[in-house]
Amino acid sequence: MSEVGPEGYRVAVVTAGLREPSSTRLLADRLGEATVLAVTERGERIELDVVDVRLLASAMTNALLTGVEAAELGDALRRVTGADAVIAVTPIFSGSYNGLFKMFFDLLGEDALTGTPVLLGATAGTPRHSLAVDHALRPLFAYLRALVVPTAVFAATDDFGQVGPTKRSDDVAPLAQRVTRAAGELADLLLSRPRKRPTDPLTDFTPFTHLIPTPTPPAK
Repeated sequence: MSEVGPEGYRVAVVTAGLREPSSTRLLADRLGEATVLAVTERGERIELDVVDVRLLASAMTNALLTGVEAAELGDALRRVTGADAVIAVTPIFSGSYNGLFKMFFDLLGEDALTGTPVLLGATAGTPRHSLAVDHALRPLFAYLRALVVPTAVFAATDDFGQVGPTKRSDDVAPLAQRVTRAAGELADLLLSRPRKRPTDPLTDFTPFTHLIPTPTPPAK
């Protein structure tokens, strides 16, 4: 988890790839790096905080079945709900987000992302799955009342090997262009909103003395 200074924005990057390495994590890293560049170019500080839900699979299953939340899962959920913006990236299976991605956001709570800027990303083996971003991901985050940026980034396997018309590098390839555009939109939306302030759970408690009923004086 990244340490964030008092004047920096914090962006949580939620990635639901199933392997290491994975194209989903690769896309998440590209979106994160582009967002850092877009925000710093606008004169602001930013920190990325990556949450790899693959590492929380057992804890999420246990939480859904028993209602018991492991410490590492609770920490990850708080890091996302406390972020100023979220980059959410999932592989597409059978025309929709994968189960780990859905489990994580189910546990997050339906009010946790209200008003939070979100950039959506997805990966799949072929471009045939690209519409899943609009018919599956956007409705999920609309239900969560997040502010989703207009440009979502879908990447098929072939997209990662494309080069631009100059044949020099992939910095002008279609995928790179979409990443840059989406990151710029997220940066603009992020900077237009007030930063979230970290809250200390220890400041919201009921003093022990208030839990003890005041004795009633004996009747005379």
